[in-house]
Amino acid sequence: MKKQDMMNTDWIATASTLSKALPYLQRYEGATVVIKFGGNAMGDAAEMDSFARDIVLMHHVGINPVVVHGGGPMINDMLTRLNIDSSFVNGKRVTDAATVEVVEMVLSGRVNKRIVSAIMGQGGRAVGLSGKDANLMVCEPADPTLGFVGEPSEISVDVIRQMHSSGMIPVIAPIGVGRNGETFNVNGDTAAGAIAAALKADRFLLLTDVEGVKNENGEVLTQLTPTQIKEMTAAGVIKGGMIPKTGTALAALDGGVRAVVILDGRAPNACLLELFTDHGAGSLIRS
Repeated sequence: MKKQDMMNTDWIATASTLSKALPYLQRYEGATVVIKFGGNAMGDAAEMDSFARDIVLMHHVGINPVVVHGGGPMINDMLTRLNIDSSFVNGKRVTDAATVEVVEMVLSGRVNKRIVSAIMGQGGRAVGLSGKDANLMVCEPADPTLGFVGEPSEISVDVIRQMHSSGMIPVIAPIGVGRNGETFNVNGDTAAGAIAAALKADRFLLLTDVEGVKNENGEVLTQLTPTQIKEMTAAGVIKGGMIPKTGTALAALDGGVRAVVILDGRAPNACLLELFTDHGAGSLIRS
């Protein structure tokens, strides 16, 4: 095939894809979509730019995106550089006074502003904030043995809605505030799920480093119900790091989220594939 013919074929395929996306563009116009962007899914600069481009496109076609991010690998790196020991209990970081300062510095500073800059670089209007701003995420201590690790108890979504009405894309670091002004480290998935529930989001996209929820044969299940999730967990099919992710999904559904999708954030255009194609991406969980 000649080069020009190949280019024409590509253009035709692109136009066909856009045409097929129309029903989904109409379906999600005005919808609120919360995207949990994990530290392991951030990848290099090119992958960050690709993610940011997807978020800006979603915003331009009428979706109200909310990005909630993690940053575990970046926190680990900074703690190592500062010679601060860090340990985990049941997958949660033990956070003393010195550690919580580093966590806030990394998440609200370096990581948050990197995502904001990437979105701005793609033509979007993003604003970075943490759960401490405007008392967005008020927390209670999760467990005394974990120190300054918080569990969201109140989510104030007014500031998020104000940003959306002003054409802004909120980018939220999972740092919470206590009743007495304490700073709390909050698990990124937990924070994103709580925010999605408070917003009654149409979709909660939980980006991770696996393709989705798998059955006993290692095959990705594209659609699941809460009952199936509970049965697979009890049978040991869902295990390890997938247990807290599916638990977050079920809590979000209980809180009023219409559907949750667990998908591989490293895959190119994962969010767009899920929202705007017949094929979708990852595992869709809904009642």
